[in-house]
Amino acid sequence: MADNQNKINRRGFLKLLGGGAVATTAIVTGCKPQNDRGGAALSEIPTDKMTYRINPNTGDKVSILGYGMMRLPLQQKADGTGEEVDQEMVNQLVDYAIAHGVNYFDTSATYVRGWSEEATGKALSRHPRESYMVATKFSNHNNTVWRDRKEAIALYERSKRNLQVDYIDYYLLHACGVGSTTYLTEKDVDEEFDTIDKLVLKERFFDNGMLDYLIEERKAGRIRNLGWSFHGKVEVFDYMLSLQDRGMVHWDFVQIQLNYVDWKYASGWNVNAEYLYNELAKRDIPVVIMEPLLGGRLASNIDYLSSRLKQQKPNNSIASWAFRYAGSFPKVLSVLSGMTYMEHLQDNLRTYSPLDVLTDDEFELLADTARRMTEYSSVPCTACQYCMPCPYGIDIPAIFTHYNKCINENNVPESSQDDNYRKARRAFLVGYDRSVPKLRQANLCIGCNQCVHHCPQAIKIPQELHRIDGYIETLKQETI
Repeated sequence: MADNQNKINRRGFLKLLGGGAVATTAIVTGCKPQNDRGGAALSEIPTDKMTYRINPNTGDKVSILGYGMMRLPLQQKADGTGEEVDQEMVNQLVDYAIAHGVNYFDTSATYVRGWSEEATGKALSRHPRESYMVATKFSNHNNTVWRDRKEAIALYERSKRNLQVDYIDYYLLHACGVGSTTYLTEKDVDEEFDTIDKLVLKERFFDNGMLDYLIEERKAGRIRNLGWSFHGKVEVFDYMLSLQDRGMVHWDFVQIQLNYVDWKYASGWNVNAEYLYNELAKRDIPVVIMEPLLGGRLASNIDYLSSRLKQQKPNNSIASWAFRYAGSFPKVLSVLSGMTYMEHLQDNLRTYSPLDVLTDDEFELLADTARRMTEYSSVPCTACQYCMPCPYGIDIPAIFTHYNKCINENNVPESSQDDNYRKARRAFLVGYDRSVPKLRQANLCIGCNQCVHHCPQAIKIPQELHRIDGYIETLKQETI
């Protein structure tokens, strides 16, 4: 456990941070570009207005804003040999979050190149154990740990050591549904569910006895809530719920992807969030939300769609609409946000301190916004990094992020006859070279398909890279 001298009490860090937004932003964000979330007007953030939801299984009072520790700030190592987590910045972000009412922190052994759990543990262990709840995951979907019971148990025990805790508040079977794509062919994945059940779920959780082991850990109090996170086909989701329906296991919570686009327009083999949420709600299973911003795509949105939201609430960021949407469902226990910068944290704190639940008219506005967004050819990438590292060095998430950003800003020129063509062409090409180093660009993709089987959004990544690269080459060859 952490040294007592490294602990920080609530009064101490509240005094240090002073509850003020502006001073801390200057300390933490550094040269981060401003207005990333749509330019929400700065205002004092209360420390006692956070919205909480009650977990019916344990009585936990959980902050509706959950801190997702998947996109932690990085820095160059002092010796120049690579990157590492900026622990000082992580500590400051966690301190500020706890001071303003956040008590749910979500991580995984696989996040941030495997560094997240340890960094999270260092930051949280400086606070009283009862002041926070930590969630982490049995992340065996990208390796062969499931075939060895001892290794699987060691993975679970390692998480506790990294987090510096004796018990885990919320423990998940990670990415149920994604595992099926890590070592099966596309043809196999499209076969009947019996194939997926036999080759993936059974091997990952049942044949090795890990589900039974984790249930016993819950009985012993070393796991307080046991659940699972989901990406994949509806058959996988229904099967996992059937285990509870048949009395084989009680799920304390489930983590799903929910936002106002995925509610009815989930991409790939992912399932519409409307179905996922309603199936959990009718079983009274608390829901934790991931990807409320759809990998950042809902933080800015297409210009003319953003303007409609701004007209409704001029002082609110575009991102706040997505967070209000996710939080407006009553069975939602917590909404996760990967907050790399203090600016993001503060914006979300304003949204949830307290939550202003959407009106019926606002729900309709976002439903219409989602429908209009589906008319654009953006890539449904959430920048989760599961596809990385690419064996050929391609920065897949950065390429997709730039392309989607240009769509949002109307900088994807389609014809030299367009009045905006020259400006948009330059913005796209210059921005591409600035966002993605030349040795990591889409033209290097050879179509090896190693990335495809790791993508929870079921994106056909090589095809999308080739499409974008072809578009870029067309722009380069244009003479106007």
